[in-house]
Amino acid sequence: MTMYIADYKKFDVLNGRGLRNSLFVSGCTHHCKGCFNAASWNFNYGFAYTPEFEQQVIDDLQVPDIRVSGLSLLGGEPFQNVDGLLGLVKRVRKECPDKNIWAWSGYTFEELIADSARLELLTHCDVLIDGKFVLEQRNLKLKWRGSENQRVLDVQESLRQQAAVRLYPE
Repeated sequence: MTMYIADYKKFDVLNGRGLRNSLFVSGCTHHCKGCFNAASWNFNYGFAYTPEFEQQVIDDLQVPDIRVSGLSLLGGEPFQNVDGLLGLVKRVRKECPDKNIWAWSGYTFEELIADSARLELLTHCDVLIDGKFVLEQRNLKLKWRGSENQRVLDVQESLRQQAAVRLYPE
């Protein structure tokens, strides 16, 4: 199945720490009430992910004289696009080892580690913002998340401890 891309923002400062390239995948079955990107629920929304586009993402992470911190994976739901994203994150790790990877998911850390395919994608990430957006818990003052239930997690430390470890204690 071909993965589709809802949007791609080169040199984005809103979705994670530092200057980032943000990839919004298409497809999400969570259908959170009040979702800011409901158009991306459709798995066929946007444009098809191609090897040429993947190369562009890698090239954009390596632009000379511009310090890009890393790649942000948003959606839609990145963890419902594991087959499409796994090759990309492996390439980022190999070809751009100084870049970090952030991911946003409606799944919780605990749900992701219980699924072997999703866990494999998660192991390549550095930061996870987890949990469904809950309109009744919306808080516009939160950094990198939309509702109080969502957590900003240190993925590698969470995997070591097999428990969610917040990157920013709150």
